[in-house]
Amino acid sequence: MSASTSGGGGPLSPQAAAELQEGIGLTFGRWTALQMAVENEWGGRDSRAKADQLAASIFSWFANSKGPFYYEDLEDMMFDSISESFHADFEDGSVGEIANEDDNNSSDDDDEPSMGEDEAARSEHMAVDEPNPSRPTPDADGWTTVPPRRGRGRN
Repeated sequence: MSASTSGGGGPLSPQAAAELQEGIGLTFGRWTALQMAVENEWGGRDSRAKADQLAASIFSWFANSKGPFYYEDLEDMMFDSISESFHADFEDGSVGEIANEDDNNSSDDDDEPSMGEDEAARSEHMAVDEPNPSRPTPDADGWTTVPPRRGRGRN
């Protein structure tokens, strides 16, 4: 999954916003690399606050942006925040996995109340599933030149 359809179905309902925040919190709670960074205070004494701020930034990105939403943009935002806040590069692939999971976290649990049509339409607009047209594409030989990510290699 790479990018999204254009978004913008208006603001989230209070129920949808609460479910999105809960899903982000649950996802971050299971994210081993982030929990290690917090527990070992890689970002200093306020490491918990930095992790909470990352969660709030992701919530805001989904809830307040009009879209389109691109998976790569979410992943880059998360990578940059972790690099700056924790002086770390999570090279285990978990940033991409979490970015992908953040998009799907509220629809995977059968115990969750179902969303109304407005929330479902908004969630559909927040899907991350099409390639970003500004990203490099493979050439005729199947090779893609990928520019370096901002922040990689800085420590």
